[in-house]
Amino acid sequence: MPYLQFLIAALLGLPPVIFLAHLVFYFVDPYGLRQYPGPFLARLTPAWLGWAAQQVHRAEAVHEAHKKYGPFVRISPSEVSVAVPEALPIVYGHGNGALKSSFYDSFISIGGRAIFSTLDRVQHARKRKTVAHIFSPKSVLDFEHYIRVHITTLLGQWERMYDDALKGLSGPEGEGWTGRDGRLWFDCRPWIGYLALDTIGDLAFGAPFGMLAAGHDAARVPATAAARKDAHFKKTETTHAPAIALLNGRGEYVAALGVLPAWWRPLAAYLPWYRARAQSASELAGMAIVAVAKRLATPSDRVDVLSKLLDGKDEHGQPLGREELTVEAHAFLIAGSDTTATSLTAIMFHIAANPAVQERLQEELDVFLGIGDDPIAWHEQVKQLPYLDACINEGLRVNCTNASGLPRVVPEGGLIIQGQHFPAGAVVGVPIYTVHRDPEVWGEDADVYRPERWLDADSEKAALMQKTFTPFSSGPRACIGRNLALLEIVIIVATLFRRYNFVLAEPDKPIETREGFLRKPVHCNVGIKRRDVY
Repeated sequence: MPYLQFLIAALLGLPPVIFLAHLVFYFVDPYGLRQYPGPFLARLTPAWLGWAAQQVHRAEAVHEAHKKYGPFVRISPSEVSVAVPEALPIVYGHGNGALKSSFYDSFISIGGRAIFSTLDRVQHARKRKTVAHIFSPKSVLDFEHYIRVHITTLLGQWERMYDDALKGLSGPEGEGWTGRDGRLWFDCRPWIGYLALDTIGDLAFGAPFGMLAAGHDAARVPATAAARKDAHFKKTETTHAPAIALLNGRGEYVAALGVLPAWWRPLAAYLPWYRARAQSASELAGMAIVAVAKRLATPSDRVDVLSKLLDGKDEHGQPLGREELTVEAHAFLIAGSDTTATSLTAIMFHIAANPAVQERLQEELDVFLGIGDDPIAWHEQVKQLPYLDACINEGLRVNCTNASGLPRVVPEGGLIIQGQHFPAGAVVGVPIYTVHRDPEVWGEDADVYRPERWLDADSEKAALMQKTFTPFSSGPRACIGRNLALLEIVIIVATLFRRYNFVLAEPDKPIETREGFLRKPVHCNVGIKRRDVY
């Protein structure tokens, strides 16, 4: 819906008493935010932010607002977007007292809050303590064997398809593939999703979901709506659902619902757009419920995420209840697959779109990996390759998965950012999409994917870039699984680009994205050709 139509519908559709309440809030201005410019509707109601989220391009909408209004933009009656790199440690840093806002209430699932959606600091510290050591740089190396098993399955499927493609054949696996001009042509996005889901299924629940082997997006969920809310699910009635589609729908749902006030959400849930995506959120929760039930039904001595959760304690020093266990497992399922798959797909797209970048990367990989029989890179071999790191960092910069500003409630005493005082209770966030494009940090070509910027910067510029670079957020609420994600990304990118040469099916077409909670590539249609390096 065009913005003007949405504005008129929002204003006319609000019950008079609610519209009056927003008007009073605007003039009373309890947080002193009326001084900040922004879209007209955003200053009066959360409807502008709701519109931006429903358009699945929120980060770009906020970015355009910053280009028009400057570094401080009011994006809702109580929230200001602050596109200033030095605001990052102020808003998200340790010891500042800022808490996550009610935006995260929309992430509550199966009746409880996971580590990610917990607002209370004490509860968050307890939950984080249970599993934080699993994701330490040293501990995640123990998962490398499992990651390699699933990369092997992926390569097996691609090799089989490639050999058939050279014969001019085609097939339905993934979302379909065909052979033409000596290459295998297909959308690699679903395959990267299968890889990420099977890997996190193995690491978290003791077994993959089987998507790579099947070449198909299907996971088991409870067959009934009631069972999808039951953390104690034990029955065997299940059905199959497309996990990647569920992740997409659920992400769009929580992002669009979270920006609305609490009293709007019950009403919004009845609207067709929200209702369709709420079904995705429900079925995704059911996917975790089935996986937990299966794992608990077959006890094991294996050390994985679920075993660590089973060893965890609640606030009373007791083992985690089945409900909290399932809630946390559900969160790890989403975070451990969606972020990794999204980042990998974007990085692969940009490398494929830049032949000179790909050639330089492959030269580096050939030197450091040499000629050998093992097609899969070891982390020890590729963990400090400068150009590989630059390619990955640049992909995470231009296509940061958490592109929108993660909202924080200003604590008692307020916060001061570039001389601007924000009082307690106001909400602020730093839009990562925008600060990752700040020309004062990244140069005048900040919109361009150019890995060399990470290698050419002097020490002062490099330090500024590192301070601004926040693909996994920062501070005490930064992504707990970032070490695992980076381990997977560096091994997979090195392995695939050493093995194949990639070209885009439409090289002149820019990357297309949709943003729910994460900003995701819609497709990554490529043609691959096996390289002669073995």
